[in-house]
Amino acid sequence: MKFLYLKQALMQSLFPINMFEILYHKSASCVMKTPNLLYESLLIIAISPVCSQASKPDFSPVFPPQQQDNREMFRSVRHMIYDLIEWRSQILSGTLPQDELKELKKKVTAKIDYGNRILDLDLVVRDEDGNILDPEQTSTISLFRAHEVASKQVEERLQEEKQNIDINRQAKFAATPSFALFVNLKNVVCKIGEDAEVLMSLYDPLESKFISENYLVRWSSCGLPKDIDRLHNLRAVFTDLGSKDLKREKISFVCQIVRVGRMELRDNNTRKLTSGLRRPFGVAVMDVTDIINGKVDDEDKQHFIPFQPKEFPHLVDRSTAVARKMGFPEIIMPGDVRNDIYVTLVQGDFDKGSKTTAKNVEVTVSVYDEDGKRLESVIFPGAGDEAISEYKSVIYYQVKQPRWFETVKVAIPIEDVNRSHLRFTFRHRSSQDSKDKSEKIFALAFVKLMRYDGTTLRDGEHDLIVYKAEAKKLEDASTYLSLPSTKIELEEKGHSATGKSMQNLGSCTISKDSFQISTLVCSTKLTQNVDLLGLLKWRSNTSLLHQNLKQLMKVDGGEVVKFLQDTLDALFNIMMENSESETFDTLVFDALVFIIGLIADRKFQHFNPVLETYIKKHFSATLAYTKLTKVLKTYVDNAEKCGITDQLFKAMKALEYIFKFIVRSRILFNQLYENKGEADFRESLLQLFKSINEMMSSNSDQTVIVKVCAFHGSSFASSATTRQEILLPTMTDQLKYHLERQEDLEACCQLLSNILEVLYKKDVGPTQRHVQIIMENLLRTVNRTVISMGRDSELIGSFVACMTAILRQMEDYHYAHLIKTFGKMRSDVDFLMETFIMFKNLIGKNVYPFDWVIMNMMQNKVFLRAINQYADMLNKKFLDQTNFELQLWNNYFHLAVAFLTQESLQLENFSSAKRAKILNKYGDMRRQIGFEIRDMWYNLGQHKIKFIPEMVGPILEMTLIPETELRKATIPIFFDMMQCEFHSTRSFQRFENEIITKLDHEVEGGRGDEQYKVLFDKILLEHCRKHKYLAKSGETFVKLVVRLMERLLDYRTIMHDENKENRMSCTVNVLNFYKEIEREEMYIRYLYKLCDLHKECDNYTEAAYTLLLHAKLLKWSEEACAAHLTQRDGYQAATQGQLKDQLYQEIIHYFDKGKMWEEAIALGKELAEQYENEMFDYEQLSELLRKQAQFYENIVKVIRPKPDYFAVGYYGQGFPTFIRNKVFIYRGKEYERREDFEARLLTQFPNAEKMKTTSPPGDDIKTSSGQYIQCFTVKPKLDLPSKFHRPVSEQIVSFYRVNEVQRFEYSRPVRKGEKNPDNEFANMWIERTIYVTAYKLPGILRWFEVKSVEISPLENAIETMQLTNDKINNMVQQHLSDPNLPINPLSMLLNGIVDPAVMGGFANYEKAFFTEKYTHEHPEDHDKIEKLKDLIAWQIPFLAEGIRIHGEKVTEALRPFHERMEACFRQLKDKVEKQYGVRAIVSSLLQSLLQSQLSGSSPFSADPAAAARLDPFSFNNYTITICIQAPTFPPFLLTIIRLQYTYSSSSQADIPKSQLSGCHSSRLSGGFHTFL
Repeated sequence: MKFLYLKQALMQSLFPINMFEILYHKSASCVMKTPNLLYESLLIIAISPVCSQASKPDFSPVFPPQQQDNREMFRSVRHMIYDLIEWRSQILSGTLPQDELKELKKKVTAKIDYGNRILDLDLVVRDEDGNILDPEQTSTISLFRAHEVASKQVEERLQEEKQNIDINRQAKFAATPSFALFVNLKNVVCKIGEDAEVLMSLYDPLESKFISENYLVRWSSCGLPKDIDRLHNLRAVFTDLGSKDLKREKISFVCQIVRVGRMELRDNNTRKLTSGLRRPFGVAVMDVTDIINGKVDDEDKQHFIPFQPKEFPHLVDRSTAVARKMGFPEIIMPGDVRNDIYVTLVQGDFDKGSKTTAKNVEVTVSVYDEDGKRLESVIFPGAGDEAISEYKSVIYYQVKQPRWFETVKVAIPIEDVNRSHLRFTFRHRSSQDSKDKSEKIFALAFVKLMRYDGTTLRDGEHDLIVYKAEAKKLEDASTYLSLPSTKIELEEKGHSATGKSMQNLGSCTISKDSFQISTLVCSTKLTQNVDLLGLLKWRSNTSLLHQNLKQLMKVDGGEVVKFLQDTLDALFNIMMENSESETFDTLVFDALVFIIGLIADRKFQHFNPVLETYIKKHFSATLAYTKLTKVLKTYVDNAEKCGITDQLFKAMKALEYIFKFIVRSRILFNQLYENKGEADFRESLLQLFKSINEMMSSNSDQTVIVKVCAFHGSSFASSATTRQEILLPTMTDQLKYHLERQEDLEACCQLLSNILEVLYKKDVGPTQRHVQIIMENLLRTVNRTVISMGRDSELIGSFVACMTAILRQMEDYHYAHLIKTFGKMRSDVDFLMETFIMFKNLIGKNVYPFDWVIMNMMQNKVFLRAINQYADMLNKKFLDQTNFELQLWNNYFHLAVAFLTQESLQLENFSSAKRAKILNKYGDMRRQIGFEIRDMWYNLGQHKIKFIPEMVGPILEMTLIPETELRKATIPIFFDMMQCEFHSTRSFQRFENEIITKLDHEVEGGRGDEQYKVLFDKILLEHCRKHKYLAKSGETFVKLVVRLMERLLDYRTIMHDENKENRMSCTVNVLNFYKEIEREEMYIRYLYKLCDLHKECDNYTEAAYTLLLHAKLLKWSEEACAAHLTQRDGYQAATQGQLKDQLYQEIIHYFDKGKMWEEAIALGKELAEQYENEMFDYEQLSELLRKQAQFYENIVKVIRPKPDYFAVGYYGQGFPTFIRNKVFIYRGKEYERREDFEARLLTQFPNAEKMKTTSPPGDDIKTSSGQYIQCFTVKPKLDLPSKFHRPVSEQIVSFYRVNEVQRFEYSRPVRKGEKNPDNEFANMWIERTIYVTAYKLPGILRWFEVKSVEISPLENAIETMQLTNDKINNMVQQHLSDPNLPINPLSMLLNGIVDPAVMGGFANYEKAFFTEKYTHEHPEDHDKIEKLKDLIAWQIPFLAEGIRIHGEKVTEALRPFHERMEACFRQLKDKVEKQYGVRAIVSSLLQSLLQSQLSGSSPFSADPAAAARLDPFSFNNYTITICIQAPTFPPFLLTIIRLQYTYSSSSQADIPKSQLSGCHSSRLSGGFHTFL
């Protein structure tokens, strides 16, 4: 299936079909200038694309512009691998020809390079044969240029693959000046009825002219090609299109149909009708402008590509017709011979004569020589058709002024052109065959192809004279050849061309008829320019040679380049055939300079390859070098003479090609004569260079412009001979001159590159002296040029390559010489300063892309050697006390550390294969420079203190490099720094502060690891413990740094983790550490990191608490705000008070968003105090008070969801250290259930296993390598602020139930010891874990770590009794409030307590805790035992009220059950009241009223009959019932039937105890009896 899919995709990509339908309508005649097309027709034409070499068919799928995931990348790479496997098998087969094998290897390397790029792998540079370059054997300049070429090729391929079209098509066309359009005719769907000719061509509708030959297909009447062998193979290529054609506003593809048969289709009697007549039928037009300009994205549409038929056998073969452009291509290569004359029949005007209607004129075109002999097979009606001897035009029926616009190509052998002429005969054609046979030629016109002056017929329209005579005379060429052929010639001979009457010229008569043609000559052998013709045929008249050479420089450049090879051949033939004379040498030289100058012009710059090809393959003048050298030297020697300067200026512009001609000529001479005259040749060059040197050294104003041109044309420096010392100093002087003025940088770079390239070669002899000249004159200048250039400059890479090449080619001798040179001047410090700064900038921001690994490593190798050489200079010249340069040494250390830490040297980031290759070729350059830094540091001696603390950061960077030996060698530098500062100041505080600050930045940036922490700890501790004074303080410092590293490494590990909660935890760990060591700046930095994380998660409450920590560091004062206090740009504050104000405003805003209005009010009060009494800013105060008012209203009106709290334990070694084997309390989100919270936890730790028990895990779990999460809900313990000393609204209190809490509890029953069958409560424990967080929640986090405490069984009993009492009381109150409640829950509750058979009641507590044994063993529990007894006593009144309600509601069916329950209760009550006393229940309101009554302070205390007695009671968290007897109580008390108040432990009241007596049950008869 995969293969079928691939095959289908391949077929679609190679052979798309684009069908376009064009319906001809009558207005089409305006396009074709043909008004006689009267038939509507339908054409279907298909066009298929041709692939250029840059985008040959590729079996791999198109690489998408934006990948959704890695699957697309995988598919793309997979197809590439399939291609490579297939191509490899082809290469190994050994059956490919050499040219195909070479092309296939190029395809393989191109595919590999493209694959490397899309996979972000390194760029591979290769030579022309595809072999990988060895950087050790390749010059720096060549290496750089190879990288440029490879990168450009891969980038172009990448763009093509991404877009599936060539988006840089225009740019590529500009570089490829000749293109072609491939057309594949699929079908002609048109009911013609007879044979037809289908002519296709390209047309410019704006200029109203055809721009290509016709592609002609002869179509049969049965709807198939007449040549049946060409069925499905009707293909043509329209060639020679160029960049000018791309600029045309519009280009149309025109298809004309000419019917071949009868005059009229409606005539049916075919036997009597004339046949074979060419009649117009229809036309189809398609706008192909976008196709030609490469703007069509759809692959099913036409593609526009460079035409190279040999490279595309699947599209272009011998059967493919080639339709050339009617004009020259933009490049005419040497050997490309063309001799075509295009003749277009434009229009005519023919008198009807004796006929009643206009004639049916047919024009016959043929070619005859001057003897009247017809030239056979020289006329081509269209590409794809055979040559013919005569061409017959289309016939327009009864049209007086036919307009044909039919074009044919006439191709005549060059030797026959001057004797040939075109003959046009006119004949009336009749539709009746019998009449047609009697029709004779009624007129004739002709035109000669060669003019009288030997030039070819001029391009353009020609108004020909139409001659009439007897038919036989017209067939005789001698009859008319002596007559004028055009009306212009007629006028030149003194005859009138506008007369209405006929004129007789000999035996012929000039007709009143008119006939126009146009011609276009496309010939590389025939010129229409007299001066050029005179030069090309110079042998025919040598007396005019001097004039012809001068006239050549006046010929239009376009005409010269068309005949470039012939012109150059003529010039050098003149020179060689006059080798013994110097008569024409200067003129030939000037003509050669003129031609070279033409090609240098932008208009003809695409002819550069033509000139190069001519020099390499067609130039053959073996003695030209002597004459060219001699003339050039003469010009240079006379540079200051009048009249010479201009010509010398032109010669200097052409200097490059002049030397190429000289060198090529000498090479050809050597091949013939085996190095004969070598010494003379060298001497002539030496003298020439001396002359150039003298001219360049001249101060004359006349030679300034000439010197500039000579400088630009100095590419000839690539010649080995030109390296002589006589020329090199001059060139370096000129380079220095221009570089210092920032002039002609591109030319300077090109020249310097060429010089360095030559000097690198092994076969050029000794180069030490030459490199020294370049070093002395140019090294510093090139350095400064690089420094001054921006990274966006196009030349920066080239100049860095030049600078690197100079350094690479410098030997130890040169560096030593450099030191000696500097010893004579003060600029040595400046030079080293500039060099260090430049190196550091280049290393920090490399000018080359990251994938140029070979170039970057070569540069690093060169830089490393230079840095070490310059380090020797520092040690030798700038280390003693007198010459010590602090800044210079400082720059050295920063450069060396930057080199060591650069990304391209971090081998641990590379694949193992790449790492091994780099180590094998270059070694670990980090170790080399690291050891050098260490040695340089120890060499400083007494100067070390000057680098503390500034060098702490760079040295730290170096030690953090993950290379063990380097770390071991450099970490001791820290101890050396500690010693230096201690000896100077008796402490190392500056060093400590700096290393802590820098360590934070370095670890956060990705450096440092556990191994570094261990090595740091071990090495420094060893050194410190050996030191007399640093043992203790040094050890403290080391431990401090190690602790910091632990936290920073944890923080870095999760810094980019998606789990923001982990990031928050690590951030808090770090900021707490900085708070502990009082590093305020770092503390604030991490506060804001934490705040940002909270804001990302919408944790506005926690963000507010975080900012509050910063605010607490500030004072309400005018004290200046230190820089580290305002680390955020959003705060604009000069004083601490202003900053604190801004922070409070932001904090209040966040508290508001988090619905923490209580906290916002507290801050607002503090801020209001400042506004009112310190700042007197009443406007801000009023706004703040309005906010506070709104906050108060929100507290009592807005319902706030109560979050749950969860205890979470992270057990196992699989968790990060900051949470490993720790328990945390988490504040849940609004409305978040435990199940949802657990799901969120497990999402963060997908590999974790949820524990099913809440008991603490054992060591096996804690030490395992896995991850175990334990999660359960905990209850926050209310801790009301002291200001709430009286009862308040539940809406207010509810806030403190879940906020500002620090204690949380979780209770679970556990059994300790063996089970006691007699008393299950004896060993029943409730383990209540009290979780106390380090900070209150909410806080700067939504969670904090906790600790746990176990609770004893006695406390369990107390809690159980208290909960039971509360439960009874709550149910009693519910039944009092709602009498309709069902009784069953109350029945079960009461029976479970009073019936000891159910749970054993509290009798088991008595057995367990009220014994003498227990009291003796646990004397500390005395108060708890008393409290338990009190709770048992208090249970009786609650049960009594419950049983009373139960008795009122019980049904008759359950009455026995109730009576049994009452009996049990009476027994229980008697026992309890006897052992623990009687308890009564009273409400708070009644209690206050009764107390005021008994004290005599109430209004009704005057009544002596009022009496009441209170049972002993306690107000410790229980509802109290009071029995009152008051016969004369006020009436309003009688309405108070039931009141309840639950006292909290914080509002206990001491109520006098008294005994109530005389209680009775009479209701409203002098008293009342009620239970509240």
